[in-house]
Amino acid sequence: MYEALKWVHVGCVIASGAGFVARGALMLVDTALLASAIAMAIVAHVSPLAHPWLAAKIVALLAYIALGALALRPGHSRPVRTVAFVAAALVFAYIVGTALNRDPLSWLARAV
Repeated sequence: MYEALKWVHVGCVIASGAGFVARGALMLVDTALLASAIAMAIVAHVSPLAHPWLAAKIVALLAYIALGALALRPGHSRPVRTVAFVAAALVFAYIVGTALNRDPLSWLARAV
């Protein structure tokens, strides 16, 4: 019995360490994502407010960050965190659609 519990413990240690490394790596990906977006705007001499679709992406990004923080940080009830998680995922899909279609209507731009 001791040997089995020891292997469960070792597996949990490995999973915990891997989760920590993954969260750190994802944080760096988010930083690189934002830095590359700013660099692209600078290199292309693009003002985000000059293009409605780009301004919409920035507003949506702020909503995504706020909803993601609400969903992933403890301190709120599970239903609140669940709704925030789903809303953040929908906002992310909106951002992707807006970027691909270069239209504030996002995915609806293809239907119109």
